[in-house]
Amino acid sequence: MLNPIQVLCSDITSLSLEPEPFASYTEADIISTVEFNHTGELLATGDKGGRVVIFQREPESHEPEFDYLKSLEIEEKINKIRWLPQQNAAHFLLSTNDKTVKLWKVSERDKRPEGFNLKDEEGRMKNLSTVTSLQVPVLKPMDLMVEVSPRRVFANAHTYHVNSISVNSDHETYMSADDLRINLWHLGITNRSFNIVDIKPVNMEDLTEVITAAEFHPHHCNLLVYSSSKGTLRLCDMREAALCDKHSKLFEEPEDPSNRSFFSEIISSVSDVKFSHSGRYLLTRDYLTAKVWDLNMENKPLEIYQVHEYLRSKLCSLYENDCIFDKFECVWNGSDSVIMTGAYNNFFRMFDRNTKRDVTLEASRESSKPRAVLKPRRVCQGGKRRKDDISVDSLDFTKKILHTAWHPTENIIAIAATNNLYIFQDKLNQEMHG
Repeated sequence: MLNPIQVLCSDITSLSLEPEPFASYTEADIISTVEFNHTGELLATGDKGGRVVIFQREPESHEPEFDYLKSLEIEEKINKIRWLPQQNAAHFLLSTNDKTVKLWKVSERDKRPEGFNLKDEEGRMKNLSTVTSLQVPVLKPMDLMVEVSPRRVFANAHTYHVNSISVNSDHETYMSADDLRINLWHLGITNRSFNIVDIKPVNMEDLTEVITAAEFHPHHCNLLVYSSSKGTLRLCDMREAALCDKHSKLFEEPEDPSNRSFFSEIISSVSDVKFSHSGRYLLTRDYLTAKVWDLNMENKPLEIYQVHEYLRSKLCSLYENDCIFDKFECVWNGSDSVIMTGAYNNFFRMFDRNTKRDVTLEASRESSKPRAVLKPRRVCQGGKRRKDDISVDSLDFTKKILHTAWHPTENIIAIAATNNLYIFQDKLNQEMHG
């Protein structure tokens, strides 16, 4: 059995493309979040129009074919989606817009009860005088029906825009974070939450940083981490105090004075933070780099990966067109050995932590057909160019990969490219499965 991680990064050209393009393209169609559930059988996307679309994997296929399952309408842009661990036949997910978190139940039904004693087939009560005998209701097969229903609404707890939600490993609580506060909720209680982090100063003129992302530890329900616009990470232990204003650990990279510029603080802002599946490491993304931190080493990152260093000379124009404020996300593969994050021109980057090899790939309907093999791309800053190189001056900054997801156990990835969702799978791994 080949190691799927090694396959993915040593023969990365073996990826095959399975795009699932949405229809017409409007601002409301832009995908704003994408998330696999814990088994990888379901994939949910949220868009700026307030829709959550769920895709289900074909059960008889080893290829990453996901069928459209159900969409549900929510008001405003979907900022984040998080699946709850499945505990029965139904699936549950949390979604949030800028202010309100909702818990949804997604269930399937392929049988319906018939032969009620007191109700007719339309569900209306019978005239009791006509009921002369008792019968046992039976379940009859029916066409598969997917039912989506809102179960709980968690509202009125955030003054500022919610940027993160994270389900705790206790499966009973979750947290929601905005620019200045993090709240802890019980999944069964909607009318109150507990404020566990509050960085709002008494005088807002003294505000120097905001919270950019937050996540619970995957195994220890008392630990959480949140990132800031100053590039710092704070690990908090809820056992120490009810209000986690005093962090347990502060992860911060010392700044090199020689590299200080007008843009230093902007590009050092952490746009995403993710615990590794093992819980030992933290993955962060700032504007130009992805970094891996060891929980036992606070003074500097363990690894630094240059995502698009060639943009450093373009920071002035990127500032003028507001691209410098784009919030790129980052993800781990199932074994924490490969990381992935997005870039411009519909490029996304993968870094193998073991071999230190990296690759740039493109999610594009123009350059790829279904089941086609992806070819590595290379950005050229000048000088001698190879045949397929693209000049840094030719990059399209309106095409950006901000949101990605990795299947929890297999080499299947989901890439959100504006209004298109692309599913990629390792071709070699696919052939091994038959």
